[in-house]
Amino acid sequence: MIYKHDQASIQGFLEDTSNLKTGHTPGVFFPETTGDLSELLKGTPNDYRRFTIAGNGTGTTGGRIPLGDYVISMQKLDRIGEPVALSSDKAIITVQAGALLGDIQTKVEQSGWFYPPDPTEKLCFIGSTIANNSSGARSFKYGPTRKHISRILVVLPQGDLLDLRRGACMADEHGMFHLSLPIAGSLAFQRPQYTMPETSKHNAGYFSEEGMDLIDLFIGSEGTLGVIAEADLMLIPLPMAIISCLVYFRNIDDLFRFIRLLKDPQNPVTPRAIEFFDQHSLGFLASKYPEVPSDSCGAIFLEQETTPESEEQDLDALFERMESCNAMTDESWMALDRDEQARLHEFRHALPLIVNDWLSRQQESKISTDMAVPEEAFRELFHFYRKSCEQHGFVYIIFGHIGNSHVHLNILPRNRVEFLLGKSLYREFIAKVLSLGGTLSAEHGIGKLKAEYLVEMYHDHGIQEMVRIKKCLDPFLVLNIGNLISAAYLVEKE
Repeated sequence: MIYKHDQASIQGFLEDTSNLKTGHTPGVFFPETTGDLSELLKGTPNDYRRFTIAGNGTGTTGGRIPLGDYVISMQKLDRIGEPVALSSDKAIITVQAGALLGDIQTKVEQSGWFYPPDPTEKLCFIGSTIANNSSGARSFKYGPTRKHISRILVVLPQGDLLDLRRGACMADEHGMFHLSLPIAGSLAFQRPQYTMPETSKHNAGYFSEEGMDLIDLFIGSEGTLGVIAEADLMLIPLPMAIISCLVYFRNIDDLFRFIRLLKDPQNPVTPRAIEFFDQHSLGFLASKYPEVPSDSCGAIFLEQETTPESEEQDLDALFERMESCNAMTDESWMALDRDEQARLHEFRHALPLIVNDWLSRQQESKISTDMAVPEEAFRELFHFYRKSCEQHGFVYIIFGHIGNSHVHLNILPRNRVEFLLGKSLYREFIAKVLSLGGTLSAEHGIGKLKAEYLVEMYHDHGIQEMVRIKKCLDPFLVLNIGNLISAAYLVEKE
């Protein structure tokens, strides 16, 4: 196992995309095997060390930034196995936690298979996507990462190896789990006793449902209960063809009517992704793409899987629905081949780059939401976002996964006064989302930046439910202290 403590090696582990600036650590461990990781954790009670688990720095909530603890980097555990077919429509691939998502997707597609989860950042570690139950545009059809994991190998905080296959360890009728481990001994704990929000995407706090699988407690637990070292990913056949398009609208009511048609289960158009760009987002994009129509109020990006035999029929159905909703059909962008889809993909992902460039000239950080609400409440939240920002005169954009009633509002402050006002307004957004039965985080997780807000969602008793499970599996409080659960909840009850 490699250990580094020089400043040059440490510096890269004190940052991610969260803009958290207070990170510090005595040093970084680089386990090269699962055995290394186990041995490192076995010694922690005697060494009085705590660890922050580091992914590849693509997170937005400060989860990998240490606040005085040692760092465990997963980058050396990067092996990618070969796809193993289980049937004509199902395969698995075994990967280590430090393998890059993009490398895995490329490898399985070269073998004719498909791994559906599609977080925007291809340079993220696969272990991080599992620990954070990551999702993305294709979650509209395929759901989050959780639905595509059949096995995980977890190194528990005392060094035990827990090899969990889906279906092997289920909560009993009282919600209890029972484990017998070589080091930690016999453990018994109950699933969290709180209710999950009724949103199609949710990534805030420990998962809980009646009769749940233990594997789902670790997925989305943000590294607070154990270190995911290896996983078996479920694969499906690679789609034969894709229809991608960007549809512009002059009227916001027409745009929302188009979304309702796309989400209608009786609709012959069956997208795997439905994404939204508001008028202000398109304004930023127009600086690089002058073909963006200036009179558009917003746009919908969608992807649909098809076949060479059904493509024409699928296109006809799509155009029929576009015209029925008064879409700007002539100005819209249809991409049917790989090259054109790559250009449209570049367009989709240009927005944050353009916005960050603009922000770099303002000397302030953006304020970004990652909340979702039940479908019937989305329009109310959308109008609340817009009205609030307009009243304060903010520069802002709204974009994202509208198919899951989950969009990102970015307030773009031009000065310190606007930044502080935006931070205050963020709490109003939280209150509104929770009043509508929503979730504080739909995909980015909680990390360190949002741990204080999680109390508003689960209240004190809900946080204590998480503390109870954390202390059962991590009695010496070794892993990722400050992530998900505010450190004060752990320290005060010690």
